[in-house]
Amino acid sequence: MAVSERPQERLARLGAPALSDIELIAMLLRSGTRGHDVLTLSERLLNEAGSLAGLLAWSEADFRRLKGIGRVKALQLLTVMEIARRVLGQQAGESPLLNRPELIADYLRPYAQGLTVEKLWVLCLNPRRRLIKRVEATSGTATMSLVHPREIFREAIRHAACSVIVAHNHPSGDPSPSSTDLQATRQLREAARTVQIELLDHVIIGRPEADPAGRGWFSFHDAGIV
Repeated sequence: MAVSERPQERLARLGAPALSDIELIAMLLRSGTRGHDVLTLSERLLNEAGSLAGLLAWSEADFRRLKGIGRVKALQLLTVMEIARRVLGQQAGESPLLNRPELIADYLRPYAQGLTVEKLWVLCLNPRRRLIKRVEATSGTATMSLVHPREIFREAIRHAACSVIVAHNHPSGDPSPSSTDLQATRQLREAARTVQIELLDHVIIGRPEADPAGRGWFSFHDAGIV
C-alpha cells in the first residue's frame, strides 16, 4: 500500500469525512497482526458486526474474539462506543418535549442501545412536559420489584419536577411488560398520588424486531394503567 493511501495520511490530507468505515476503525486499531494488516482486521470487525452501529452492542468478549484484538484494544473500542452512544443521546437546542410515548422511546433509545443489563431512568419534567433532568436510578437490576417508589420521587423532588416519566429497557428487545412490571407500575401510580407529582407514563424500551407489536416500546399510559 502506498504511503498516500494509508488511513493516517488520508486523514491528515483529506479529513475524517473522507475515510471509509473500515479506515476509521483502522485508525482506532492502529496495527494488525502477523499475516493480517490493520485494514484487513478492520474489515473483519465490521463484517462481524454488520455495521458501525452494530458495534455499539458489542462487549469486550465480542471484540476479543477477533485475533489481533487484545484486552487493551477491546477496552479502547468499548470506550469509543460508549462515547458514541452518549453523543447520540444528547439533544441540541431546547430540552426535548416528552409528551408522547414514541418521543420518549426515541429520546431514550441511544441510551438503551446495546445494553445487556436492565437500567431504569427517571425523566423529570417541567410544566410544559419538557425534560429538566434525566436520572439513571438503577443499573443491572434484575427486576423492577427492587426499585422502591421513594427512589423515583426523591429525584423528582430534588429537581423540582412537576411530573415524571419512568422508563426501563428490556435487554431481550421485547418490551412486553412482565407481571413484576405491572405490579411496580401500580405502586408508582399510588405513590405519585401521595406525593402529588404526576406520573405521566412508564415506558419500556425494546427493539422493533423483537416487539410483537413492531413498535419497539410499550407505554403503560397507552395501555390505560397509568
